[in-house]
Amino acid sequence: MHTIALSIIACAPPVYADDYPARPVTFVVAFGVGGSADRMTRTMSPFIGEALGQPVHVINRRGAGTLLAANYILEQPHDGYTVFATGFSPYLSNTILEGNANYTIDDFAYLNFQWFDEDLIALHRGSKYTNLPELLEDIRDNPKTVRAAVVRGSGGHLMAKLLLEVSGIPQQNLNLVTYNGGGLARAAVAGGVVDFIVISAAGTEGIREYIRPLAIVSHQRNPEWDAPTLTQAMAPTGIEVPVLPGSIRGYGTSAEFKRQFPERFRTLASALQAALGNDDLIALLDGASIGRRWIGPDASEDMMRETFAIFRDYSYLLKE
Repeated sequence: MHTIALSIIACAPPVYADDYPARPVTFVVAFGVGGSADRMTRTMSPFIGEALGQPVHVINRRGAGTLLAANYILEQPHDGYTVFATGFSPYLSNTILEGNANYTIDDFAYLNFQWFDEDLIALHRGSKYTNLPELLEDIRDNPKTVRAAVVRGSGGHLMAKLLLEVSGIPQQNLNLVTYNGGGLARAAVAGGVVDFIVISAAGTEGIREYIRPLAIVSHQRNPEWDAPTLTQAMAPTGIEVPVLPGSIRGYGTSAEFKRQFPERFRTLASALQAALGNDDLIALLDGASIGRRWIGPDASEDMMRETFAIFRDYSYLLKE
């Protein structure tokens, strides 16, 4: 009887009554200084620190497509004093599927996915097409006559191929031009070199007058673009297309920390939520065009699993 009780106690997560945080918390950015995740974190750090009652320090551990920073997080004590700031999509999925990572998505716990950079499917403004099904039908019926631009290896690249895959259209039917940067890809559609583009919506404002949006690759409409969601755009076809939600930036910790210190994990999540409700921070983020959504740990974890599953199941398309 006593043995069973002791076994149950030994397996249970430890419970600590403490005054966390009792010292500064370090946020580890997986990219260099000045990048999107870095700007997001440095803008938010004083407000998170105010909510926590301790300073927040920001350091950068760039390299290997966020692999170095992810390993660094997992090597630190699992006590809540080291937080991961990164682009969870596509980078975390890519390091696991393509980067020989020794970790899985289950090794991390997700505090909040804050900044979403959804992909936009858009036509050159002079295009003859009026909707996405019509565009796909022409790709099916007239192989190699429709041209598209994407950034090589991006979520938009995978999304373009995924649209063909689920629609039963041979990949070779689309004349797909891949670029190494978004600027060149956007210039191609703005100049009419290609018929359409699949690329991050943020950054595309500069060519707005030269394009017509067909769909936003998201589960919800984007107030910046007068376009249906991908699901809405494809509804007339009856085809369900997995939604790959573009770049996702946010915060996480090791899963072991959440297991050992559930109250501390909730404290961190609450501090992030409180910071995102601060009017002064809202003004700063909006002024810098930095996302500020609060979806919380549960929704963030669900989204990470959904996104990873899409990359896992369809990443072979990028190798064709």
